[in-house]
Amino acid sequence: MDKWQPGASLNTLRRRAAMLSSVREFFKQRSVLEVDVPVMGKATVTDLNIDSITTSVVGEQGYLQTSPEYFMKRLLASGTGDIYFMGKAFRDGEVGLRHNPEFTMLEWYRCGWDDHQLMSEVAELISLLLAEEGGFSWDVTKISYSDCFFDNLGLDPHSAELSTLQLLAAKLSSQSWIDETRANCLDLIFSSQVEPHLPRGITIIYDYPECQAALAQISSNNVGQNVSKRFEAFVNGVEIANGYLELTDASEQGVRFKRDSKARELLKRPAVTMDQKFLAALSSGLPACAGVAIGLDRLLMGALGVNSIDEVLAFSWLRC
Repeated sequence: MDKWQPGASLNTLRRRAAMLSSVREFFKQRSVLEVDVPVMGKATVTDLNIDSITTSVVGEQGYLQTSPEYFMKRLLASGTGDIYFMGKAFRDGEVGLRHNPEFTMLEWYRCGWDDHQLMSEVAELISLLLAEEGGFSWDVTKISYSDCFFDNLGLDPHSAELSTLQLLAAKLSSQSWIDETRANCLDLIFSSQVEPHLPRGITIIYDYPECQAALAQISSNNVGQNVSKRFEAFVNGVEIANGYLELTDASEQGVRFKRDSKARELLKRPAVTMDQKFLAALSSGLPACAGVAIGLDRLLMGALGVNSIDEVLAFSWLRC
């Protein structure tokens, strides 16, 4: 039978519309400017764990944007001040219960804030949106990556030998993990051994390993270990948000891009066009800021207590 009908019920579509309206009111009250940026560009992210969807425009290759981040940072460098974007983002790869190649992303930046200030605002917004749906308050837990990793595995993720992490990853998955990178091993171990045991409610994990910095600054934790100033928010164990104390050093960002590109080449992954305009914006002076992205489809799933992203979208990829 053809799946011509929407996956989301009419009631869910109404609740989705109410959530989007509440987001806009939240930022209106805080004088954060909504911006509209392209969802298609001539460059894309170099991140090994993100697959971009390519397109073609007048014979020139382009990419559907995996997030509005680079365009938004170009606006920040132009002097916009605090901004947010709510709209579509695109990522190739898995299609499943929690993933759809086209999804709704909320991303915002606070100038002059650090990551902990932004964590508080993230918890406030998520709590507000969940309370509107469920009619009750949600517990908020804030814990470092190191503490929750150690509590579940008895290992310090920042100082553990790579060989120890590889052996554990191989035991959890397959022998092919014995040669994997530190970042990938930590991802596998965290997702399979830590996430299932996170507290119910809203949990914010901060100070991720240095190797998972992406576009975040590197700093020292309270025992002198290098950590990335990155955080993630979870609702009942499901990742909802990813945030950074943003890297503003264009030279360091260029080094990270080149490192990613080299890794892509070694792993025979598709080469991508690095965003030189984004690097130029950083060189011109990105203001000190913290930024975060929230997957609104997943957040609505958590609010409604449903297990499939198909249930909160009018038409998921399975119905297109």
